Amino acid sequence: MKTDPQLRPLPRLIFASRWLQLPLYLGLILAQGVYVYQFWTELVHLIEAAFGNQHALELLVKSIGYKSDALPEKLNETVLMLVVLGLIDVVMISNLLIMVIVGGYETFVSRMDLEGHPDQPEWLSHVNASVLKVKLGTAIIGISSIHLLKTFINAAAYEEKVLMFQTVIHLAFLLSAIAIAYTDRLLAPAEGSHGH
Repeated sequence: MKTDPQLRPLPRLIFASRWLQLPLYLGLILAQGVYVYQFWTELVHLIEAAFGNQHALELLVKSIGYKSDALPEKLNETVLMLVVLGLIDVVMISNLLIMVIVGGYETFVSRMDLEGHPDQPEWLSHVNASVLKVKLGTAIIGISSIHLLKTFINAAAYEEKVLMFQTVIHLAFLLSAIAIAYTDRLLAPAEGSHGH
């Protein structure tokens, strides 16, 4: 049976430096907690506004940046749609955080030994830096799409220049993700041929 060779002091130090990423992932877990709090706060305000609470409605209108001449008397379809899109946005960013935390830790820090665990994410079994890049790219496009949809629904609150720049940025994300996926596809056969 082949044993791992003893690392010399400098390579051992360099290899151990990967653990410096651990506080970063723990920080992202705390950020996830803030997102959970934000989600529930918005949801509670939405439910209260649905039952006619004017203060909750005022807080919602202010948080989504809804532009109107006067505060709506009750929860209308546009405000409801903007709040729900905001909640979806929080969930998608939360999913992105999980991908970065779990995938990043597994790829760059240490194995989690989740093989055979019933809750192991399907994508984690074949995760590497390349897969993680594509997954993050598609997640960012999803988040950007939600932001763009929110902006267009509430277009009156934004200048034309802002609408144009948001669209251009979204297209840039889209093209970047396509380029990353295409590059990975080109590199995959080359890597596969080295194994033979």
